[in-house]
Amino acid sequence: MLEIFPASIYRKIKGNLGDVMIEIKPLGDTAIRISFGSEICEAIHQKIQQFNTKLQAANIRGIVECAPAYNTVAIYYRPEVISYHVLMNQVKKIYNNLYNAAAVQPIVYEIPVYYGGETGPDLSYIAEYHKLREDEVIKLHTSYEYLIYMVGFVPGFPYLGGLPEQLAVPRLEHPRPSVAAGSVGIGGNQTGIYPTAVPSGWRIIGITPIKLFDIEKKQPSLFSPGHYIKFFPIDRLEFVSIKKLAAEDKFTVTSYDKELGE
Repeated sequence: MLEIFPASIYRKIKGNLGDVMIEIKPLGDTAIRISFGSEICEAIHQKIQQFNTKLQAANIRGIVECAPAYNTVAIYYRPEVISYHVLMNQVKKIYNNLYNAAAVQPIVYEIPVYYGGETGPDLSYIAEYHKLREDEVIKLHTSYEYLIYMVGFVPGFPYLGGLPEQLAVPRLEHPRPSVAAGSVGIGGNQTGIYPTAVPSGWRIIGITPIKLFDIEKKQPSLFSPGHYIKFFPIDRLEFVSIKKLAAEDKFTVTSYDKELGE
């Protein structure tokens, strides 16, 4: 039976973010999208993680996948198992209680990076652009915890927030045909890590020996939205050593709980 979808449904929720207008609308005929306003910030993303956690815990039959983004959540479902309207009612129940939910405890992944050299050819450009030394660029880049807003573009690629303005640079005029897997780059006011070799217009400043995505694993992507990444510098010998261990699946990425309320 063909369902008639409303153009959109709006709900207003009161919480410690003030009045937030939530918009729910169909995304094709097998998904819905919930928008938590238009602002991109850590506070709203924390609410998205709370919502996603409660949604997963509800274990609603017929939901295929939930994909959180900067300020939205897309829910993909099987219409032969759960109808649009039944799913909508379930979703409403969850987000109506959203602000009573406990904060989700994020973790911070510590990611080693070999900066500069042939695998970080744009480090010197960024230093010159901001009138810094290369070691100052590295110190700045490794001084922040970057929020993983979402994972996508290619499997395992983390979209990170929190790059300091002192490191923001224009993208390349002519993108490179390919950058190596593990390349760490800066494009505009974002930084990120390429899990596989792909074309890129970002400024590449280093490379990590860590494998970010492995289809053979139960959890293929190393990262998930709502958590954080903190880079730390390593030298060439450490890079080679860690890469060898990672290839043999003998290297474990260290992490720690992020302090809430920062």
